[in-house]
Amino acid sequence: MKLQTVLRSSSCPEQLQVLSSSILQESFPLSVHSLCSDLSQDSRAISHLASVVLSQAGNKEDVIPLCHHLLRSLESRLSEGQISKHALPILSKIISVYPEILTDDQVNLVSRKLVDWLRYASMQQGASMSSGGFFSGPRTRQPAPLTEVDGVVTGDFFTVLCVGQSYTEDQWMNMYTFSMIKSWLLTYDMDGTTNAESAPLIGTQVIQSQHQDDRSELDSSVMSMVSATSSSSRLLPPKERLREKAFEYCQRLIEQSDRKALKRTDTELQKACIVESVSIMDIICGEDPSYVYRAFPSIKALYRRLNGDLAQARALLPIAQFYLNHSETAAVDSEAVFSQLFRHCPAEQFNEPMLAFEFIRFCLLNASMLQDRVANYRQSFPNLLKFLAWNSPGLITEFVELLPSLVAPDTAIELLHTLLDLPCLAAALDLQHRSACYQASDHSTWGQQGAKMAACLDAFRQPSYRGLFLYILRPEAGTGDTIDRLKMLHEIVADMAESPRVVRCAQVVPVLLRIYFNTVIQIADEKLMNHLLLVLLERSSLLYNIKTFNTEVQKVFSTHLQALCKLHPPLIVDQSRELLDFAGSPANIYSKEDFYTHVVWVIGVYLSVSYDCRCTVELITSFFESLEAVLFEITQVRQSASPPSFSPRLITVLMTTLTKLATRSQDLIPRVSLFLSKMRSFARSGPVTACYSEEDSEEIITRAHELINLLKLPNVAQFVLAPSAEGDSPRWHRDTNASLPQGMRAVSGILHRQINFLPT
Repeated sequence: MKLQTVLRSSSCPEQLQVLSSSILQESFPLSVHSLCSDLSQDSRAISHLASVVLSQAGNKEDVIPLCHHLLRSLESRLSEGQISKHALPILSKIISVYPEILTDDQVNLVSRKLVDWLRYASMQQGASMSSGGFFSGPRTRQPAPLTEVDGVVTGDFFTVLCVGQSYTEDQWMNMYTFSMIKSWLLTYDMDGTTNAESAPLIGTQVIQSQHQDDRSELDSSVMSMVSATSSSSRLLPPKERLREKAFEYCQRLIEQSDRKALKRTDTELQKACIVESVSIMDIICGEDPSYVYRAFPSIKALYRRLNGDLAQARALLPIAQFYLNHSETAAVDSEAVFSQLFRHCPAEQFNEPMLAFEFIRFCLLNASMLQDRVANYRQSFPNLLKFLAWNSPGLITEFVELLPSLVAPDTAIELLHTLLDLPCLAAALDLQHRSACYQASDHSTWGQQGAKMAACLDAFRQPSYRGLFLYILRPEAGTGDTIDRLKMLHEIVADMAESPRVVRCAQVVPVLLRIYFNTVIQIADEKLMNHLLLVLLERSSLLYNIKTFNTEVQKVFSTHLQALCKLHPPLIVDQSRELLDFAGSPANIYSKEDFYTHVVWVIGVYLSVSYDCRCTVELITSFFESLEAVLFEITQVRQSASPPSFSPRLITVLMTTLTKLATRSQDLIPRVSLFLSKMRSFARSGPVTACYSEEDSEEIITRAHELINLLKLPNVAQFVLAPSAEGDSPRWHRDTNASLPQGMRAVSGILHRQINFLPT
């Protein structure tokens, strides 16, 4: 209660009120009704009290007393005028949390007030006090006229871009109104209540003004639009009139933004006003399409003025949004706008974090429309990934959502290569940025990595390597899936592998690869799947050498290799030559054991006539002999041999795969049985026992013994080691003709009757 008393007191220091408000917001729920009783007229106290009420309120009813108090204060004209200025931001916060709190009458009331503040603020500066000289007391200085940002006296209505030494209360309300008009329109102008009769009336006024006024050639200017619609807007209901005045206000801001500001802060304000104005006009045109034809002349002129100005890149995004939403309505070609946007912004301003975030959010929010309407959207992924390569930690969440929209059958392979080369792209962007800012001799300013950076920078500037960097920094897809000299590029930027930006970028690649494969599998045809398998085999040994990066990527490869083969088992036969070359090379074991193990496993599972009738005995024998040679080489025991550097899991997978292949070509059974019988001596040899634990050695011996026993009954071995392809969707509990229930019943009967069983 004491804290509430402090909060309500107008004489209490503001620091104590802020502290009291913070404590009450974090405390256990209070009686909100007691907080809202006997509300003060002091603006400062109301602001702090509103923060507590909004944080403690459990529902709309708890906030209604405060909302009604604010609405009454907006209607009243107090002598000090301060309460209205603070009431509007509080009301904006309330409707953002409880949009349904206002009735239609209250919405109309606020809309009328917003029109007054937005359009009819005074044109003189606020009164300021002057000392009046040494011999006279203080006196009030005569109000001076407002000026534009370039110093010219303002000749039209007041906006946030009008400059003065001080401002009146209604001018402050004008600024507050503009700051909240976007959220207000989104909240209370989406109900389809546009006055259908007002559109022809506005159009008639515009046509008449074009014939009666000798300024008709300036019909796209702000002045002609305002004069054409000023009389008709008074006939509109409150919400439609607010829409009209907001539209005029935004057009005037766009005109003001073309003036050359005298102060840098005003230049930044102009940029912000362009973004907000175009966004508001976009909302208005979405609610009433008749505004589209009035808006496009201003938007086109604005785009021509801003296009090519890197300082205005952020303002191009709302313009692009406007074209995306309304170009079809106005029959305007938008291809050039999006071509320029996607080709130049990411390539030239990848190092601007705010632009990067807003650009990717724009793509994410409009992904479906961009796919349908913008031809070069999916082709622009090399440029979009530059944002991620430079700003990896801040954009990973957005790219996880955006990446599926970039996957298309015709660019899927190039996108996979680009994702794998993302750390290399980060290194190239770093070099490009440094090359533009520094000389190679400036490496002393780059920290401990200076000498290495200088060497990479020298290579970046060499003409002989220019083609490599031009490819990795290309703006759009279509120049080829990858390059032949990729390994050389990795070697050139090898000294940047420990760069923090490159390391952070490498950490996000496995995450994106999982998203990519989960998406591409859904759209891939047989040809694309074959190509994907080839890329997995090729790129498993062609990755940028960063600590743990290769291992993590190969884990993703292993997982999705199984998914690809499960979805399309004929891949094994289609790519039998490449798989034979890969599986027959023991060098692959030492550099990528996990991926190699999975390749051997899918060969054992899917190289079967039950999956592909093209699987001949000769093909099975070829794979058997290749894997047999690998297993023989890595299990050779010599006194001088070093301990094995591979896991026992690889040995057991190779043994099992050889056994599976032998059951499908039974002439191979004696060979694999003889080989398996020698595994005990391998597992008990000195180098192996020095490296493997007792449990690992026993696992190898046990697996060899089990496989030998299975091979004594070849048909049973094939039954156990190679279940039917339909095993993924079993119906054994309902289908009495399935092979497994029959087999289980037969085995059960044999065991119960204690009779001899011989293979047929």
